[in-house]
This record gives sequence, structure tokens and C-alpha cells, in this order.
Amino acid sequence: MALAVEASLQQYLPPNDALFYILCFLCVVLYYNMAYITEKPSAGLNPRTRWYARNLGALKRLDWILSVCFVAAVAVFLFRYGVSLLTMPLWLWGMMLSFPLAGVLYYGINHRSVGRFTLRDVGWLKPFIIGFSWAGLVTVAPVVYYSLSRDVSFPVSAITVVLFIKNFMFISLLCILFDIKDYATDYNQQLKTFVVEMGLRKTIFLIIIPLTVVGLGSFLLYGAISGFTLGRILLNTIPFFALIAVAYSLYRRRSIFYYLVIIDGLMLVKALCGISAMLLFGK
Repeated sequence: MALAVEASLQQYLPPNDALFYILCFLCVVLYYNMAYITEKPSAGLNPRTRWYARNLGALKRLDWILSVCFVAAVAVFLFRYGVSLLTMPLWLWGMMLSFPLAGVLYYGINHRSVGRFTLRDVGWLKPFIIGFSWAGLVTVAPVVYYSLSRDVSFPVSAITVVLFIKNFMFISLLCILFDIKDYATDYNQQLKTFVVEMGLRKTIFLIIIPLTVVGLGSFLLYGAISGFTLGRILLNTIPFFALIAVAYSLYRRRSIFYYLVIIDGLMLVKALCGISAMLLFGK
């Protein structure tokens, strides 16, 4: 939700109404919960997986409640903006459907009539599928919702493309870091993630840090060309340096809590820095 607010402000649009953020929240929670609820109980040592197994009954009840809320929110959305939705151009429909489709195919299809297909099994592709889906939700969806709610044409702009790429790469790098915690499991399952194929040191020094530096350099160049103020530039560089610092910290073995709070927390850090930069120096 914070990343979506950041993207709206950075595209010089006001934040959307509460319905948009309710839909975003419910989509994300239902999607991630469903992945664990539908998995078979495992005897693995992953504390998060064990927690879901212990609380499966309560989580299924919660899932039903959230599903009802989601259906109600979608009904309100269609009632308000259904007509505008029908007039949306086909290319925009295709673009918007590509993001949830990537998310669905990440966990895939497993049915006897079609067999098993999941993009999650393609180790090197995993982080980029997640990054693509996230970037679409938090960068493009706020602008599409804005155009529907204001009954105006979708504002195609270069800054939307730049922000999409920025969010896509940032979240993809976080996903690569997150794969470090699953190294043993992925290795045993012969899932060829970057960490399994290259090892921890090469993943950090040949992928994470170089791509972060490239992203930082690209942002500085874009900021200079676009005339960003010094304060806006400095605030937006904090997530890049924080990402490098977290990458270095992963040389030591960390708990699942560290990965969930610190690595995922970088998304919140990025959003707060971007929002602060726009509110303080974005005019």
C-alpha cells in the first residue's frame, strides 16, 4: 500500500481513494495465505511453514472472511467504475491482466487434465516473476485506477515506465536475497536459483551489488536530467545503500524473522523515503 502511494505521488497524481488500497491489501494477503494454506503439511524446519501448519484451521476461517470482504470490495468497484472499465482500451486490458497472470503462473496449475506447470520451478526466473507482478500492482495499477475513477484517459508517460523498471529491479533483487534462506531446500530439490548455481559470495558481489549500483547510477542520472532537488535525490538513495548493507549482512546465518522483517522491510523503507521526498522536495 505504501509503495502504491509512493508511485502515485512520484507520477504527480494524488493518492487513490480507500477502496483501491483495500483491494490491494486483500489481494496480497489472500494470495500469500493461499500459497501456504493449499500446501501439504511438511516436516521441514522452516518456522513459518510450521506456524501455518499449526494454525491451519484458524487461517482457513480468516481466509473465508477476507474472501467475502474481497468479493464485496470488487462489487463496489464494479458498481462505481464498471462502465469506465468496459471502455478501457484492449492494450491496457492486456497489460493489466499480465500482472495477475504472472502471479497465478508463479504457483502454477496442478490438475490431472493439464498436468503440473509452475514458473516457480524455474529457479532463475522466480525473482523476476515476483518483481514483475509487484511492480505492476504498485506502479501501474494506481494510475489505471486513477484514470477509471476520474473517467480520464490512461496517462502514458515516460516516468511510469522508469518507475516500473525501478520497482521491478528493486523487488527482484530482494527476492534473490530472500532465496538465500531457502538454499538448502532449493539445493535438495535441484531448484537452480542464483544462490544454488553461483553460491552466496558470487550472488552478492556479482549480482546484487552491481545491479544495485547500476540502479543507483541510473536514478542519479535521471534525477539530474529531470532537475530533482538535492533533498529528493538524497532521500531516494537511502534504499539503494540499505539494500547493499543488508546484502553484506547475509554472510552470517540469519533467522526467518530477520528475512521477513529486514529484507521485506526494505520495501517499506523505499516507499517511506519516496513519499517523504515527494512531500518535502517534490514540488
